Amino acid sequence: MTRRPPPKDRSAHERGHRATAATSETRSTFRSASPDLVTLYGAHPVRAALTARKRKLLTLYATETALPRINELAQAAGLEPRLVDARDLERRLGPEAVHQGLLLEARPLPEADISDIVSVSGVVLALDQITDPHNVGAILRTACAFNVDAVIVTERHSPEFSGVLAKAASGALEFVTIVSVVNLARALDDLAARGYARVGLDSDGAESLSTITLSKPLVLALGAEDKGLRRLTRERCDAVARLDLPGPIKSLNVSNACAAALSVVTTRLG
Repeated sequence: MTRRPPPKDRSAHERGHRATAATSETRSTFRSASPDLVTLYGAHPVRAALTARKRKLLTLYATETALPRINELAQAAGLEPRLVDARDLERRLGPEAVHQGLLLEARPLPEADISDIVSVSGVVLALDQITDPHNVGAILRTACAFNVDAVIVTERHSPEFSGVLAKAASGALEFVTIVSVVNLARALDDLAARGYARVGLDSDGAESLSTITLSKPLVLALGAEDKGLRRLTRERCDAVARLDLPGPIKSLNVSNACAAALSVVTTRLG
């Protein structure tokens, strides 16, 4: 009778790997949703949060494939990643979320005030009740690319700074100073008192952004696509300008208009 060979004694590394690859019930217990919890997902948002370290980082979850790409940053941030399956992340985030094998539980970013704005580029954006998280995320990404000093939003009628917005911002949420205000008109007055010129952007503006007099520091106000700038916001602006577009369509999605406007403004201001 042929005798079976004795089972191989697995190394400590192999035993550890098997322990790490336990069932999802033992590997991951995601926190319940709450106002003081932000769930970031995707490579860019998670890497940015680990790099910037502006918020309190709680728990990092990674798939076996994603772990090597994030482990060094995680260790530097003092986090020990928890191994999960892609199915775990899909159950937590939903099947439509593009998580790229990464999920980070963290606290909200610290609140900032107008007095916290540090002038580097000399340009600030003011968003007048822009509610779509994908638009605001794209604007933050553009603001970060153009080194905008801050983005001012309204407390009401603005999207939550959630994982969806962070994903749309592609990591920029962690690097852009965001100031949330109760009254945007009053905030524009406050900026004027600090020496800011105030320019509103509107497709029907009387003057062209390419020729209007510009000076630093400058706040550029953008309105929602459906409503544009509200009356009180327009009244606080020193000028309301338009983008001169060569094609037959004279209006853009607000995030695209923001990118075009910042290109004009930063080129002219130098």
